[in-house]
Amino acid sequence: MTKISSIPEGKGSIVRKSKITWIPQSAPPRDQAWKDVDRIASVEVTSEESDYPIESALLLEGKRGWRAANPGTQTIRLIFDEPQKLRRIFLVFEDTETCRTQEFVLRWSPDIEGSFREIVRQQWNFNPPDSVRETEDYAVELSEVKVLELVIVPEKSGGKGSASLVSLRLA
Repeated sequence: MTKISSIPEGKGSIVRKSKITWIPQSAPPRDQAWKDVDRIASVEVTSEESDYPIESALLLEGKRGWRAANPGTQTIRLIFDEPQKLRRIFLVFEDTETCRTQEFVLRWSPDIEGSFREIVRQQWNFNPPDSVRETEDYAVELSEVKVLELVIVPEKSGGKGSASLVSLRLA
């Protein structure tokens, strides 16, 4: 810790400070590693382009991401083999071509037939070339997660926008 002395208006005081260590957003927090989704879950998806399958967004070495084959609302559902404890959910969306307002809902359930509990509902305005990438990083404390579901509404105005997801990581 570094101490700094400052004397405002003739009064003596000491400010205690220390430097915060910056952790890149793409890195898992200390003592956490990304989960290998392909080993612990099955995946359901409403549609996917053949060149951009869902595994491109879920696997740790994935680079191209997922794209829906059809316009409109899309769902990506992870069904875990065993209930999971989740501490971090990291999402990256990207659109370099279309101006649109996207909404997504991230929710979970402790069982397959159970009702879902919403984690977050978020909107984002894509406006190329200035605003093309949305990165969301959520610290959560979820136990006994059997199903994690991401519902994407790619165009809130009802247009024919297509959903895409560059990356979904769990820790």
